[in-house]
Amino acid sequence: MSPPADGDCPADDDCPADGDHLTKRDPPGSSTADEPSEVAAAIARVDDALADAVESALTGRSDVVAVGVPLGLLPPILAAREGSGGGAWRVACCPGVVDSLGRAFVLGTAVAEAVADGAIELRRVSDGARNGDGATAARILFATQNRVDAIAGPAGARTVVTETDPGRVRPAGRAVTERFDAASRASVDMPSRTRLLAAARERLDDRFATDVAAVLDSLEYGTVGRGGTVTDQTLLVALAARHDHLFRDVRAWIGTEEQRGGGHENGVGPGCGGAVGSGDEGTVGSGDGGAVESGGGAAVGGGVGIAPGQELTADRRALVERELIESIKVPMGPGRPKLRLRAIDDALLRARPEVVLRVLRGRFDLPLSDDGTVQRGQENGDRRPVWERMRRR
Repeated sequence: MSPPADGDCPADDDCPADGDHLTKRDPPGSSTADEPSEVAAAIARVDDALADAVESALTGRSDVVAVGVPLGLLPPILAAREGSGGGAWRVACCPGVVDSLGRAFVLGTAVAEAVADGAIELRRVSDGARNGDGATAARILFATQNRVDAIAGPAGARTVVTETDPGRVRPAGRAVTERFDAASRASVDMPSRTRLLAAARERLDDRFATDVAAVLDSLEYGTVGRGGTVTDQTLLVALAARHDHLFRDVRAWIGTEEQRGGGHENGVGPGCGGAVGSGDEGTVGSGDGGAVESGGGAAVGGGVGIAPGQELTADRRALVERELIESIKVPMGPGRPKLRLRAIDDALLRARPEVVLRVLRGRFDLPLSDDGTVQRGQENGDRRPVWERMRRR
């Protein structure tokens, strides 16, 4: 079957940064403590049948060149790549996709792993990039030596259309390759999973790294993001608290190589930029005794670059407020005491790593009192077990 004519595939509909117009489903529901992540929303906008068709069309092929790829189609492309051989697949994503991967803990680390392994070469299409005949320049296309596939059809009912006629495949394949070559080189602002776990073992310990690996293996790509109350950063702080790690060490592991300790409130101060800053170990929030740890300007870099370390302060405070963890002042040589994270909630301590996120969301769904603590409900006789209530006459 021939690829569709230009009029069948409007250019503006084919290369959305988040997968718009490819689907017919609404984003999945979420708890009141969280809103759907960027990845979850993008995947939800890609019809299941289309995702399956893309994976089926690409599995087993080698040296694939893909252009115009939206965020929501990266999961089936990764799945197909895992089941295929050959050299690196060349993938040029829509504008905004690579930036989104830098905020997507599960999908971002998976893509970064594929790039680090040489399985995928990633590029980004510039905003408004057009060449050739305009509409064709924006279409989602997949090309190999003897075959070209295109995404075609009306919004909400898209499918994969395949061309195998050599007379059509050769010029179409050249056009796809030219589009890829014209795209900008890109890197994901998220570590590969191998690097992430190796750094966790080195900076923290094997038990924590094992928990993180279990979480990554169990979570769907869009399960957790940077939106809502419980984020990937909240999850990582909670995992670290299960093993009594120093907050300073967690921030040093999660942050970027350029980060340096500062001791300024909320990371604001001279030379902060990517600074670890924030009162530091982060300005301490509710229930941690007001302790402050200062990095003293010493380098605490070498992190994996998931997020600026100072951003973890808000997550730590929220976990303390919800009575899931506590921050303990630990004297360690000269200077202000360090903060040690310690899980104090029994469910958090006992949960398998795979269900820690569920535990956190359940606790964050509970309302807070005016003083910022978790509401315990009305403490009266009617709230006591029936066998403890006095009989009313």
